[in-house]
Amino acid sequence: MPHSFGYRARTRYLFSRPFRQHGQLNMTNYLRTFKLGDLVTIKVNGAIVKGMPFKFYHGRTGRVWNITPRAVGVVLNKRVKGKILRKRIHVRIEHVVKSKCRDDFLVRVKKNQEIAAANKRDGTNTPLIKRQIEGPRPGYTLSSKKFDKVIDIAPAPYVEVA
Repeated sequence: MPHSFGYRARTRYLFSRPFRQHGQLNMTNYLRTFKLGDLVTIKVNGAIVKGMPFKFYHGRTGRVWNITPRAVGVVLNKRVKGKILRKRIHVRIEHVVKSKCRDDFLVRVKKNQEIAAANKRDGTNTPLIKRQIEGPRPGYTLSSKKFDKVIDIAPAPYVEVA
């Protein structure tokens, strides 16, 4: 068969719906509100063909710059050869979810504000919370009765059959 390079080429698993989530969408997908400046992630829903973005944008995070009755305009970066271009695309709200990339940051800001208020109130100097790089996992020795005896595994000797 001839090879296809169509608009949805190589999206057999990319756009497939999760297990037991086929069929009609819930109304919550349509009732979500988006505001200008919100960070959203494009998550293509294979059940809805209308307003579906190109496969490159699946999983990309961008900022809402325009809101229409059925879609949102998302601005995001796309690397084209050596340049990074700012692309503005309109995507129907079925294919967009609010991004969770700022949740950790907002929690950390709130804790730091509480620590700063406590420092001011008590006169202490507790350091603020900073992001820490997760280091290597600690090493350990595996010990078991099964592994106490060392077994040498060697190939069987070659025997010439006459």
